[in-house]
Amino acid sequence: MTLSEIPISTPSLLFPAISLLMLAYTNRFLALATIIRNLHASWRENHDPLLEAQISNLRRRIVLIRNMQTAGVVSLIACTISMVFLFFSHQLGGQVFFFISLIFMIVSLSLTLNEVVISGRALDMQLSDMEPKA
Repeated sequence: MTLSEIPISTPSLLFPAISLLMLAYTNRFLALATIIRNLHASWRENHDPLLEAQISNLRRRIVLIRNMQTAGVVSLIACTISMVFLFFSHQLGGQVFFFISLIFMIVSLSLTLNEVVISGRALDMQLSDMEPKA
């Protein structure tokens, strides 16, 4: 089985997507950092167990976001290396690094999905004390 040649423009298609993802990840990180600072200040005042659970949840989400960003950066680097190989007419190297780039993009998106699920659970936890007790 032979792989078809890919033009140098194919890996370049990922650049806007990766850039937008990195911006979204950074915004999520900054929002969580603000929430953590506010919760930490509240926790120092009254040591509420619900705040401890939220802070633990946020710590896990921060790790996920860091890993999302790392996978996104590796994807961008692999994409760039792919373009360098293709620029110098080394199809196999270009294809291998483009494949690696796609794998890391999938990893990054999978971590994003996991973080979104955890974020939803955190909101459920926050809203749980507002529900009427039966």
